[in-house]
Amino acid sequence: MKAKHQRLVLVLLAIVALVGAALLAVYALRNQASYFYLPEQMQADPPAVGQAVRLGGMVAPGSLETLPDGITVTFTVTGREASAIPVRYAGILPDLFVEGSGVVAEGRLAADGTFEADNLLAKHDENYVPRELQDMSEHQAAEMAEETTVGLE
Repeated sequence: MKAKHQRLVLVLLAIVALVGAALLAVYALRNQASYFYLPEQMQADPPAVGQAVRLGGMVAPGSLETLPDGITVTFTVTGREASAIPVRYAGILPDLFVEGSGVVAEGRLAADGTFEADNLLAKHDENYVPRELQDMSEHQAAEMAEETTVGLE
């Protein structure tokens, strides 16, 4: 076989291997993918009942309620429009989770239209400052950051 034909065979084998690897990756990740919905999108075109999705929006003021078991909370996630999705979550709430803040809930839509969250991610605004740094001046915070990064270089 000529060198030109050998190179062609090697290139074709490499392409087949890459396509095979891509197909295996897509097959392995098919159940891990979860789509992101805003409340108005979820109302307009709801996902299938039981399908893993993410719901993002703002926690409606006055909607946070702890059920008698002390672990389960219910609240409403709102979007930019007048849309609202009721959410139920059983577990420990993130520290930054408060009414009026942003939230991303991972879970599934129940048959009754309630979003059953398995995980909550609280979002903070661009003015967030960790509790440890709240009482420090900007100069003191910069010094603390410098001290913590000295050993990382």
